[in-house]
Amino acid sequence: MKKSSKNRLTPQQQSLFPGNNLFDKIARAVCRAGTLPRKELYETWEMAKRIRRRYRGGRILDLACGHGLLAHILLILDDSSKTAIAVDSKIPLNAANLSNALITSWPRLKDRIIYKEVPVQEITILPDDIVVSAHACGSLTDLIIDKATEQHARVAVLPCCHNLQESSTGGLEGWMDKTLAVDTVRAVKLKAKGYQIVTQKIPHDITPKNRLLMGEYVKVNS
Repeated sequence: MKKSSKNRLTPQQQSLFPGNNLFDKIARAVCRAGTLPRKELYETWEMAKRIRRRYRGGRILDLACGHGLLAHILLILDDSSKTAIAVDSKIPLNAANLSNALITSWPRLKDRIIYKEVPVQEITILPDDIVVSAHACGSLTDLIIDKATEQHARVAVLPCCHNLQESSTGGLEGWMDKTLAVDTVRAVKLKAKGYQIVTQKIPHDITPKNRLLMGEYVKVNS
């Protein structure tokens, strides 16, 4: 089964995920919703479990959320987060189908996922939040990092569609691929702002845009 497939999962494909493990249960719910490509299921799961290994609790802010799958999985993985806000300038019309399918399987999620169709710029971030974004295109990733760091909130991004006109390569393109240079500059800037950073990759067979950058602000004792 090709994990990077952009073909939409359908109810008929639930049999591809027969196990009793958490991933298969989530996958079957996504299949029943009939809204997402297989690739998005796998990359969201891989991102979510890496985030929760590092960061627990806190309100979830899923920015440039698309259908909001990341918000749902992060609450499933850690029930100590009370709410998740899924934000996008354009929420897909069938996002409710996905949410309802997951809530049917995990009733404790009811009334804890809030969709907001507004620009990311309008969202207020709190210091205890976990700000996440899977494949926010181009410089939108930079905006999300900047908004999170202004409040010293935890942050995790999986960048994509690098805009080399807007995002800095820091002069590193002579040594490395330009998109890697952009993400390296992002990581260095995050560390310079007092963050303990974590750089990881999700499996390349899911997406080549697989560099995960996470950070948590470290308070300096005076």
